[in-house]
Parts: sequence; structure tokens; C-alpha cells
Amino acid sequence: MTDDIKQMLRRFLAAIVFSIAFGYIESAVVVDLRAIFHPNGFHFPMHVFALTPEGRHLLLTEIGREAATLVLILTAAWLFSRKRQEFVAYFMLIFAVWDIFYYVWLKVLLDWPATLLDWDVLFLIPVAWASPVLYPILVSMAMFAFAVAILYRSAQNRPLVVTLGDWLGWLVAAAAIVVSFCLAGMRIDQPDYASYFHPAVFAVGYAIGAAASVRSLRRFPVQAFAEPS
Repeated sequence: MTDDIKQMLRRFLAAIVFSIAFGYIESAVVVDLRAIFHPNGFHFPMHVFALTPEGRHLLLTEIGREAATLVLILTAAWLFSRKRQEFVAYFMLIFAVWDIFYYVWLKVLLDWPATLLDWDVLFLIPVAWASPVLYPILVSMAMFAFAVAILYRSAQNRPLVVTLGDWLGWLVAAAAIVVSFCLAGMRIDQPDYASYFHPAVFAVGYAIGAAASVRSLRRFPVQAFAEPS
């Protein structure tokens, strides 16, 4: 095992520990929020914050907390990384582990979700996102796998060669997945909220993103070989 791979493993394990702990912080906040705003149980359809000055203040506070969470993940990714591609990889890695362990800790603390098909509010920026728990976990698992592959390639000094087609694939994938979450998230107070989430739209985005990632991983930089003397 080379020194570069050993150093990568140390940073990798430190990032995992950070992400698991950060996931606990996030879940602890949600435990308190549910005790305050959902004393009779967290279920869908759900009431949104009332359009009162106090309600708007609470909503803006929660949006600010989510924005601060993204800043913390970006900052941690910057501190762990040495190269630009490692920064992207560590962002995906930390986000993925944080998100997965957020649900692990909620299961430990609240025995929720009962199944991966239970619904959750995922995000509030720029509008509410919602879906069954299974879908954000699928995204996080894909991000984790791709991040590990990028870091391994980086430790071997074989960075990804990314093309415009790859970027377009990832953008289309992200747009499809986010739209699938937002369409349902904006209707979480309606009795037919579940009908607004379209698994097919999510699946198309997920498949396009996975294909673009695999294609980029199968492409290697041109190596310069020294001529024999």
C-alpha cells in the first residue's frame, strides 16, 4: 500500500467519523422539532408553518439552519481535500454518510422510520422537498460509491477525465431528481400528496446520473510512457 493511499484512508476515515457525528446532531435537532411541532406524531399530510409572523420566523430559522448545514459540509470537504476532484468527492462522501446516518440515528432515537417507504420532508430550499425515505437514501448510496471511486483514483494519481457530456448528464439527473422531490414537497398538506411523487421521473434521473458516473470512471487519462533507453 502506497503512502498516498494510506493518507487517503486516514482522511477518509476521519471524514466518515465527522459525518456520522454530524448526522447525530441533525437527528437530535429533528427530535426536538418533532416534540415541539408534532406532539401527536409525525405523519402526512402535514400542516405547514402558519402564515403568521411567528410562523414565518420559524420557517426562516429552519431554512437558515439548512443553509448553514451545507456551508459546514462544504467547509469540511475543503479541509479534507487536496485537489479539486477530491473536494467534490469529499462533499459527496460527507453529504451521503451524514444523510444516511441521520435516518439511522432517528431510528435509534425515535424508532422512525418504521419502513423505508415512510415519507419525510427532505429539504426546504428553495421550496419543500418530500418523498419516501428510500429515495434520498438511494441518492446518498450512489454519491458515496462515486466519491470512494474518485478518492481511490486520486490516490493513484489517476484523476477522472470529465467531458461536457458527463456534466450534462449529471445536470439532467440532478434536475429530474430534485423536480421529483419538489413536486411532492409543495403538496405535503394535501390529502393526495403521494400522487405528486413520480418514481419514474426519479428513476430516469437516477439512471442518467449513474450512467454518466460509470462512463467517467471508465475513462482514464493518457499516461506518458518513457521510451526505453
